[in-house]
Amino acid sequence: MADNVKVGFIGLGWMGRGMASNLMRAGHSLMVKGNRDRTPVEALVAQGAVEADSPRAMAETCDIIHLCLSNSAQVEAVIRGEDGILAAGRSGVIVIDTTTADPVSTAALAAEMEAAGMTLVDAPLGRTPKEAEEGTLDAMVGCDDATFAKVRPIIECWAGNINHVGGTGDGHRMKLVMNFISMGYAALYAESLTMGVKAGLTPQAIQSVIGGSRLSNGFFDTFMRAAVDREREVHKFTITNAAKDTRYAAAMAMEAGMANPLGSAIRNAFAQMEAAGKGGDYVTWLADHVAALNGLDLEAAAEKG
Repeated sequence: MADNVKVGFIGLGWMGRGMASNLMRAGHSLMVKGNRDRTPVEALVAQGAVEADSPRAMAETCDIIHLCLSNSAQVEAVIRGEDGILAAGRSGVIVIDTTTADPVSTAALAAEMEAAGMTLVDAPLGRTPKEAEEGTLDAMVGCDDATFAKVRPIIECWAGNINHVGGTGDGHRMKLVMNFISMGYAALYAESLTMGVKAGLTPQAIQSVIGGSRLSNGFFDTFMRAAVDREREVHKFTITNAAKDTRYAAAMAMEAGMANPLGSAIRNAFAQMEAAGKGGDYVTWLADHVAALNGLDLEAAAEKG
């Protein structure tokens, strides 16, 4: 595509604001639409972005529109709504959906957009807001080869690790596999900490021994920094989002016709915390919740060492 593509961005949360900034740094004309938090919108407008009144207005102007939303219901509203992207009726528009979404919804939306002469690309994200600011996110891209060639230079503005994993919908499927693993880690690490501390070990001993072994990984390090070192905002991903992702993963497993017993246990770990009113907490705080269910004050244990 041309060097200076007219790009739209809907969803300026923790991830989206950094991604949008990197698109502007790369020289692209940017149109944005935020939600309740005006701070990122105003910051980007101050840098030269234009604010759109609606997704339809954005689709009437932009060549490529990014979506970085919380769930498939929000994506569907932005695309199908009365003032949505489809309502613009403008052939040639490409939508890059970076939301962690339900692949069934993605397939339906892709078909509707194709009928309107538009294209849906799914490119969900890996890593954190820190990498979003740095422009080094992971991207799992689902689309045909020709479309991938068009959008790759745009995705390179905010991603450092780009994998073309298959056709439309495969990016969202891959992201659910990734989040199934990461949320499984979170549930396992939370119970492991409680088990060890209840048995008489210190949180620091568990962190040090496992962290220095072949069982360590980047997510283990992040999780323990939050649970043991008490860096509470090291991983800004909410329980509500985790619960949603594990539900989508369960639905994908059911559609595939597979037995998924671990998936049920992982999903219930987050459903329980969400039902307890902890949906706004971060995933790494699951350690405190599991500890409390077992009569343990993890923060006090970490302070004692």
